[in-house]
Amino acid sequence: MKLKRRHKEGAEVSTESLNDIMFFLLLFFLIISTLANPSVIKLTLPNSKSAEQVQKQQVTVTVSPDHQYYVNKTLIPFADLENALRIELARTQSPTIVLRLDNSLSIQDLADVMQIGYSLGVKMVLATKATNK
Repeated sequence: MKLKRRHKEGAEVSTESLNDIMFFLLLFFLIISTLANPSVIKLTLPNSKSAEQVQKQQVTVTVSPDHQYYVNKTLIPFADLENALRIELARTQSPTIVLRLDNSLSIQDLADVMQIGYSLGVKMVLATKATNK
């Protein structure tokens, strides 16, 4: 007697809902990755929504678009900027340096001036203009 099955049943995986699951996983990971990455925030400087006046004794450092440095409206070469700031800071008690940089300058220009202020151990404030909205 010959007993054979005519139909063999194979293993079968239903993939109908797999597309929905993959879509929800992709959406979940995209949302989580934007929350975890702080570098996606775009900043526009030097505008500000409010103008606050500094009432402390201040020394003003102005950098023009053509990289000319001024300390309290006196033109100073960049090489002599640290010495000029040291002299101005010696004249005042608990001074604050107000940085006025043109918005066309790069961040590196700001960092160069801030490095000098850090080496002198003085507080520095970036001056912004108020936007009227």
